[in-house]
Amino acid sequence: MHLPRGYLWNMIMLVSFVVVAGKFVLVESAQLPNRTTASHWLPATATWYGSPEGDGSDGGACGYGSLVDVKPFKARVGAVSPILFKDGEGCGACYKVRCLDRAICARRAVTIIVTDECPGGYCSNGRTHFDLSGAAFGRMAVAGAGSRLRDRGELTVAYRRTPCRYRGKNIAFHVNEGSTDHWLSLLVEFEDGDGDIGSMQIRQANSKEWMEMAHVWGATWCINGGPLKGPFSVKLTTLSTAKTLSARDVIPRNWSPKATYTSRLNFS
Repeated sequence: MHLPRGYLWNMIMLVSFVVVAGKFVLVESAQLPNRTTASHWLPATATWYGSPEGDGSDGGACGYGSLVDVKPFKARVGAVSPILFKDGEGCGACYKVRCLDRAICARRAVTIIVTDECPGGYCSNGRTHFDLSGAAFGRMAVAGAGSRLRDRGELTVAYRRTPCRYRGKNIAFHVNEGSTDHWLSLLVEFEDGDGDIGSMQIRQANSKEWMEMAHVWGATWCINGGPLKGPFSVKLTTLSTAKTLSARDVIPRNWSPKATYTSRLNFS
């Protein structure tokens, strides 16, 4: 999938939903900071893809691969337009999305995790758009109406950021295929809270120096140099709220490409 180069944003002008007398109305909002928990519902559109009851894409532009097919990702995945994808730095962020037609839409919102990008069509021209799995889209409907809701195609929806919660999971680091002691590439998994990553650093064995990793694409970061010597400690800083977490010696000395190493930490 083509990943367009765009701009990073911390503040954007948006229009938000507020509740008045039990109904949604549009009001103009001030510039909203890039926060994980938003109090206002904001306007967007949504479509669905794949099979009607399907779990969504196999893999996706964030690089999570087969993780999207199993819990906790299963049936909660979504592709988003570039304004939310943020050149891949929006990968892993969680959103609540709900449709607005009370005749067919449930009051509850569905929680989705950003795992992919939709760069064209409904997602082009600066629109805020969610392309959801068939299962996630159908869950916005009242009981028994999922099929009828999917028949509508594109919907007007309301959305807001929400903290990610991976119960029973700690942050894990997947060493990507092709990694060597001169080029190390890591994919971050199961990040609670913000879910996104603004910067990532690595520290070699017997060193006090944190070395900056470069954002490659999706949720993947890498470092060139070497030879690099493990065990490696990894420091994450979230994009949304700049929270920091350091996992000491999380990647062992005898690490292997395609292996996943789980820390003992998470943001919540």
